[in-house]
Amino acid sequence: MAMRNFYNEIRGLKVKELPAHVKPMFTIDYIKKSINKGLDNYHAKYIQTSSIDPLLHVCYGGIIFSYLVALPEERRHLEHQQHAKEHGGSGH
Repeated sequence: MAMRNFYNEIRGLKVKELPAHVKPMFTIDYIKKSINKGLDNYHAKYIQTSSIDPLLHVCYGGIIFSYLVALPEERRHLEHQQHAKEHGGSGH
C-alpha cells in the first residue's frame, strides 16, 4: 500500500524533479515521524482491539529470525555435502 502511494506521488513528476521530491524523505526527522506513525497505526489496529495477531507476529518473527541465523551454517553443511559427493566422500 505504501509503495502504491509513493508510486502515485511520483508518477506525474519529471526525472529532474524526482531527487527534490525524494530527498526530504531521507531526513532523520521524517524517518522518525514515519516510524511513529506506523507504530501508532499498529497499536490502533492490533493492540487496542485485543487481537491475537501481535502474538502471531512475534511467533512468525522468531521463526524467520532463527531461520536466518541458521542459514549460513546450513549452507556450509550443504556445500560440504556436495563437495564430498563430487569427490567420492561419504557426505554423512
